[in-house]
Amino acid sequence: MGSSGDEGRSSSLVALGALGVVFGDIGTSPLYALRSVLGESTSLDPTTVYGMTSTMIWSMLAVVTVLYVAILLRTDNQGEGGVLALVALLRRTASTPRLLGVVAVLGMVGAAMFLGDSVITPAISVLSAAEGLEVADPSLRAVVVPFALVMLLGVFLLQRLGSGGIGKLYGPVMLVWFLVLTAAGAASLGRNPAALQALSPYAAVRFFLSQPLTAFLSLGSVVLAVTGAEALYADLGHFGRTAITRAWLFLVLPALVVAYLGEAAEVVRHSSAAADPFYAVVPGWATIPVLVLATAATVIASEAVIAGAFTVLHQAGGLGLFPFLRTRHPSEEEGGQIYIPAANWALAVAVLAVVVGFRSSARLASAYGVAVSATILVTATLYLLFDRIRSHQTTRRQVTAATMQLVVLGLFAASIPKILAGGWLPTGLGAVLFTVMSTWVRGQSRLDAARRDEGLAASALFETVEKEYGAPPHRVPGSAVFLTADRDLAPFALRTVLERTHVLHECVLVLSWRVEDTPAAPARRISVDVDRLSDRYPGIIALDVTLGYRERLDAVAILDDAVEHEGDALGDLHPRSAVFFVSDPIPRLARHGGMARWRQRVFVLMDRLSTDRVEQLSLPRDRTVVIGREFDL
Repeated sequence: MGSSGDEGRSSSLVALGALGVVFGDIGTSPLYALRSVLGESTSLDPTTVYGMTSTMIWSMLAVVTVLYVAILLRTDNQGEGGVLALVALLRRTASTPRLLGVVAVLGMVGAAMFLGDSVITPAISVLSAAEGLEVADPSLRAVVVPFALVMLLGVFLLQRLGSGGIGKLYGPVMLVWFLVLTAAGAASLGRNPAALQALSPYAAVRFFLSQPLTAFLSLGSVVLAVTGAEALYADLGHFGRTAITRAWLFLVLPALVVAYLGEAAEVVRHSSAAADPFYAVVPGWATIPVLVLATAATVIASEAVIAGAFTVLHQAGGLGLFPFLRTRHPSEEEGGQIYIPAANWALAVAVLAVVVGFRSSARLASAYGVAVSATILVTATLYLLFDRIRSHQTTRRQVTAATMQLVVLGLFAASIPKILAGGWLPTGLGAVLFTVMSTWVRGQSRLDAARRDEGLAASALFETVEKEYGAPPHRVPGSAVFLTADRDLAPFALRTVLERTHVLHECVLVLSWRVEDTPAAPARRISVDVDRLSDRYPGIIALDVTLGYRERLDAVAILDDAVEHEGDALGDLHPRSAVFFVSDPIPRLARHGGMARWRQRVFVLMDRLSTDRVEQLSLPRDRTVVIGREFDL
């Protein structure tokens, strides 16, 4: 048993690790958040500056501390968090098809906006840091965009290698970053202690009463102060509630509050500081070192956001909301770390195009708020639905969450006018991604229905083939494994083999699997049904596997495990020499199908871009036969 001292050190190390992954996004928001909020007003008098700063601070307290830390972090799916974990929880508890449909739509919207956010976050973060070059030397203004492009390109090139050993530096670098934020902010506050009045909610209330329209519109930029809040919830499974909560309450939140107060103090002292409040509080001699640190912090934030996008796509594939994409594990030590090449390069092209198109973090700020507020709004709505189903009586948590949702709704409403000024970017990206996901869900449903219409139960298939040939199938030595996602129907690969050859191996295993709405399957996830076709067809075994949405089927590893634990029941099955038969449904455009023609074309394209079945199921290519059959959409 470890000592309490060991446990304390371990907890501190986990919290330190969380700094580099969980808080990179929200931690770098002082680079651009207050500057964007101040840009909403033509007046920079103390009442306005302190009122805006107070609104930002209390928005952080409401959204991040209350909604995410106090409420959402306590709502997990077997330790996992995030918008898709909530979707999975609701799919397990929802009792009506209508509610399931609402949950599916909200989940796709949330995932789509999160992915849209993943395009903007690296661009605005790295651009904001790079703009420090212009502060250090105005003649370097032309270098800002190329510098940002080079840094971002390096981030995407290194994704395939994983964070590896350098990932251990992420936490310490972000720790130094938050200490610098605190020191710079405190020094500025020392020169203008009056800025402390922004800590009082009265400053925000006074601002709203004196300038209601300006105050409301400024909320569209205030939301930038809570960007990255979703990461706290999404990374729950990696670091746990305790480490994330401690890091937020004892380091990140105080550092951000002091940083914003310091920036406000400097703007009131010198109105010219509003052009770049972050670098305005940095002493001239420290501009270059802080620029280097800011660049490192934004690179870390970008890497964490990109990794988060990979995780969302991986989970969406498991939940049936997105095609399976080729996935690699760049680190043997970090099994949960994944790399999706197609997503990485698609994001790279999008992010670099955004940097070239917008060319400054100030222009990007308008685009950013829409994606952030929409994602948080969807997450809060899903939570309220889940908590309402779980507890039919109104609870204090439900009332608190509903109140926080109204706050987020206000932030989202204030972001809507920014759609024309740049918010069209995440809105458009979200709309495209939602269309892609909804088309995939609809197309898979159509394929499944077509397979069921033409399918036969295994027993009926054997009887049909026997009647046609007048004798049972001829048996040959060896093992054959037929894979199917539907245990109730015979795989059409098995049907094709029997109908065309009337030959069957002596040992035949029908391997089926189902994906549950939990991140991982239980420890013993295999059930074996021996000779389910009676003694007339010996040696035919059915094996059913349960997976979580975060997992992928590794057929050979599953069979090795089954042989180890169920050896006698599996007879002469030899997974390392067996031949695998995979059924591959091929979508075919239908003139009078249930999907619009353009949706059919989108689905066919997505199907062709998705991972091939052999790689998806981790099968040996030299012992796998893929049999395709076309089905109308």
